[in-house]
Amino acid sequence: MTESSLTVSDSVMREVRDMAYDARISSRALARADTAWKNRGLQAIAEDLVEQSSVILAQNADDVHRERANGMSEAMLDRLSLNPQRIQELADSLHALVGLADPVGQVIRGTTLDNGLRMVQARVPLGVVGAIYEARPNVTVDIAGLAIKSGNAVMLRGGSAAAKTNQTISRIIRAALDRCGLPMDCVQSVDEFGREGANALMLASGAIDVLIPRGGHNLIQSVVKNARVPVIETGEGNCHIFVDVSASEKMAKDILVNAKTQRPGTCNTVETLLLAEGSSAAPAVLKALAQVGVTLHVDERTSARLPAGIEYVQATEEDFHTEYGSLDLAVATVDDVDAAISHIRRYSTGHSEAIITNSLDHAEKFIQEVDSAAVYVNASTRFTDGGQFGLGAEVGISTQKLHARGPMGLEQLTTSKWIVRGDGQTRR
Repeated sequence: MTESSLTVSDSVMREVRDMAYDARISSRALARADTAWKNRGLQAIAEDLVEQSSVILAQNADDVHRERANGMSEAMLDRLSLNPQRIQELADSLHALVGLADPVGQVIRGTTLDNGLRMVQARVPLGVVGAIYEARPNVTVDIAGLAIKSGNAVMLRGGSAAAKTNQTISRIIRAALDRCGLPMDCVQSVDEFGREGANALMLASGAIDVLIPRGGHNLIQSVVKNARVPVIETGEGNCHIFVDVSASEKMAKDILVNAKTQRPGTCNTVETLLLAEGSSAAPAVLKALAQVGVTLHVDERTSARLPAGIEYVQATEEDFHTEYGSLDLAVATVDDVDAAISHIRRYSTGHSEAIITNSLDHAEKFIQEVDSAAVYVNASTRFTDGGQFGLGAEVGISTQKLHARGPMGLEQLTTSKWIVRGDGQTRR
C-alpha cells in the first residue's frame, strides 16, 4: 500500500464515519456502565463463544482452506487457525479480564492546592479505538474484551484472510452485548468494505481517537506512514537472544528452542541469536536448534565453529533485519556483551531482547543499556504477552515510547482527565 493507494469512495467514507458516530455514542454509554455490568457482558461473550464454537470452527475451516490454497505460509496459517482449545483460551482470557480491576475512574494522583482547590487526575476511556490486523481471529476477541472493560468502542478491520471467522465472532459478541443491555455498536467491523474499510479508518480523523495496527512489517508501516489518525505502533518483532560466555548449556538450549519453535509465527519469537566468542554452550545450542528443524542463517564467524554435519545458510545483511515468522534464525558471533548490545541497537525493532548469562554484572549491563519494550535475563522472549504478563489479554505490543510501551492491556486503553473542585476560587 502506498500513499496514492489510500483512496476511499465517498459512499464508503460516509458509511464508516456513520459507524464511527454510532461507536462514539455507544462509547459514551459504555463509559457510564459500572464494572459489574461490563463484567456481565464479558462473561456472556465468553459463554457464547464456547457454546457456538462449532459454528466458529466451521467458518474458520473455510478461511484456512481458502488461504492454504492461496499459498499462505504455515506460520500465518497457524495464526489464522482456531481449534476447541484456542476458543476455550479466548473465553478464559475474557474471564481473566472480569477478575481484573476496572481502570475507569481510578485516581492516578490527587492534591489540595494552597488556595483550596481539590484536584485529582483520573483514568477515562480513550473513546473510539480503531484496529487493523490480519489473519488473527483471536485479536477480535482480545481487543473487544479489553475495549468493553475499559469503556471504549472499537472499529475493527480484521482482513480478508479471516473474513468468515471474524464475521461470526463479531456477530456473537454483538448479540451477547445486546442481551446484557450494553450497546452492541461499541464493537463494529468494517471488513465488509475490504481494503477501503482499512483506508477509511486511517483517514477518519476526528472520528477515530487512536488507531492500532497489529501484524507484519508491511501492514504496520503502511498504517504508520499513511494514517491521519494518531497511531500506536505495535508488534513488529525482530527479537534477539544473546548467549553470554558464562551461559549454561542446558539453560541456553532450553530457552532458544522454546523461543524459536514454541510458536514461530508470533512477534515475540526470537529471530536473531547472538553467540559470545568462546561460549562453551554455543555448539550444543546450534545443534539443538538444527535437530528441531530450525534453518540457521549464520555469519562467517559462526560457520567456522558449527558442529560437523549441521546444514546452514550463509547469512546476508538482510537476514539480521528480518522478522521471519518461521523456523528460520539469523545467527552471529560477537566479541562480548558490549558487541551484542551494539548489534541489538543497530537491528532491533524495540520489542523483546534476552541475555542468557551467569554473570550478574553482564545481566545488569544488558538491562541498563538495551532499550526495548521488554528485556529478559535467563528467560524466553515468548513471555512478552498480555496474558502472560497478567494483563488478561492485549491489544498489541507497543514498540514505541509515547503513551504505551510493551503489552497493551486495560490501563493502556485509557487516558486521563483532571477533575478540579473549588469553592468559588478565581485566579489573581
